Amino acid sequence: LNITLPLWTGNARDFPLKRNFIFGTLRSNIILSKFSDLQWRNFDQFNTVFFCKSLHVYYFGVFFPRHLEKRYDEVCEFCKKHKTRIRYTNLPDIYILVSVTAYLAVVIAACTLNFQRALPLFVVTVLAIFFICWDFFIAKYEDRIAAFFSPGDRYLKKQWFWLKWVLCAALIIMIICWLIFDTTKRGSHQLISFGGLVMYVVLMLIFSKYPTQVAWRPVFSGIGMQFILGILILRTKVGFDVFNWLGIQIQTFLEYSDAGARFVFGDKYTDHFFAFKVLPIVVFFSTVMSMLYHVGFMQWLVGKVGWIMHVFMGTTPVESLVAAGNIFVGQTESPLLVRPYLPYITKSELHAVMTAGFSTIAGSVLGAYISFGVSSSHLLTASVMSAPASLAVSKLFWPETEKPLVTLRSGIQMNLLEAASQGASTSIGLVANIAVNVISFLALLSFLDSALSWVGNLFDYPQLTFENICAYVFMPFSFMMGVDWEDSFIVGGLLGYKTFFNEFLAYKRLSKLIQNREKGGSMYINGVKQYMTVRSEVIATYALCGFANFGSLGLVIGGLTSIAPSKKKEIADSAFRAMIAGTVACFMTACVAGTVLRFGVP
Repeated sequence: LNITLPLWTGNARDFPLKRNFIFGTLRSNIILSKFSDLQWRNFDQFNTVFFCKSLHVYYFGVFFPRHLEKRYDEVCEFCKKHKTRIRYTNLPDIYILVSVTAYLAVVIAACTLNFQRALPLFVVTVLAIFFICWDFFIAKYEDRIAAFFSPGDRYLKKQWFWLKWVLCAALIIMIICWLIFDTTKRGSHQLISFGGLVMYVVLMLIFSKYPTQVAWRPVFSGIGMQFILGILILRTKVGFDVFNWLGIQIQTFLEYSDAGARFVFGDKYTDHFFAFKVLPIVVFFSTVMSMLYHVGFMQWLVGKVGWIMHVFMGTTPVESLVAAGNIFVGQTESPLLVRPYLPYITKSELHAVMTAGFSTIAGSVLGAYISFGVSSSHLLTASVMSAPASLAVSKLFWPETEKPLVTLRSGIQMNLLEAASQGASTSIGLVANIAVNVISFLALLSFLDSALSWVGNLFDYPQLTFENICAYVFMPFSFMMGVDWEDSFIVGGLLGYKTFFNEFLAYKRLSKLIQNREKGGSMYINGVKQYMTVRSEVIATYALCGFANFGSLGLVIGGLTSIAPSKKKEIADSAFRAMIAGTVACFMTACVAGTVLRFGVP
């Protein structure tokens, strides 16, 4: 038997027997005595030494006493039990420990000097510690927590048939009472917005793919999440102040892109506002998103938001994760979060994935809209509220009729997230796409207006334009969101711009209306209204906050087909319905905002 394990060799002068020898340290109970030139002798009371004249050894063994063998087993068991801790206790961990200690010392020192000034840092630190501890306990005691709550879960499932009707009745009574008291105090504006919300739900049900198979839990839960977020942010002073503070901080943060633009384009870069002021913000924000993905923060945040929607709404992990991702990334990047599972999702799940993309905007262009002068706090709120709305409308417009194959057990894990932004280099394509689309759409719009004006002249109506046509089409929808009747014509035109061209042109037009109001002056010039009320501006901000337009339709079809070629036919069949669902989701978000709106509006 040839043994190729490394052996310790030495000279015979180290031992009483003057011969070359080889000493092994393997534990064994097997003895082979077949070899003629192999001899052995007891080196001491514990070990047995095999030796021969040549250095070629066929077998060796060491026999441990009982108490040493017991200690050896105890050490092995300890290492096995704490192998994760031992494996990761290395030099980088020491660096992290020292860094965390230094950071906490800085936080304590800052709070001691001036707590009011250090309050944001203190809040961020407390939230970080809370979520780190939460993740640790969930990872370590998940089974115990599930076992603790399992009796309650079984009881709820057993009593759910009658309990759900009691909850629905209580919710309806609460909503009616709240609307009555709120209407008596604040007027009928929010009542119109609530009526618009009901109208959009009814329209989605009438034109649903399978009206009789609608699962109402995602629908009502999604609308409920919208109301909870809306009340917290738009009705309570604390919530409004928090989001207003976040919006100001983001606006301040985005202004740092001016340093790069000024260096590249010179001090007069603002003379070309869109090219040298707005587009550099897209580059800067894309770079920041890439860094956040690199450190793992975005994956963690998307996973948490997706988990909340999955638990609260009962949607599948694929739908929930994509909807959460669309709050931060674009409609072509968010499906990469679930790329391995796209070939196996159902038609309803595919429709939900596309609807989520149409009903939200990417974080990279959010900064551009803020630079136009649109309220940053309302844009942030709209981005968050539209995520559950997209799932609610999707499950109403295309109900689930198949059994989803991808479940929590089959895996949506954080290490599978693949949608990391490529940073500044990737933003080149995004900036180029925005620039060429704005150029082409504005040129096309100018041509259409000229052609329509010529046609209108034939019938003594020279003011006929594309905006006017869209205004008449979308005017009823804008009024049902809670927009003032005098402003519904203007908001209808903005909705037409957004649907047939893109939201960039619509927000650009909205920013011009906001500037006209801030400057003051006459509200009407030659019978044309120059600006709207603040309430109408806010509701329009929510209604326009989405990628649902015909330009994005081709983008989504091409992007998803390249990711999941086997779903090409299903993608083409459901894309247009998804765009309509995304549009309605934005309208429903505007209705909820109009219903609960209080702070920030005179």
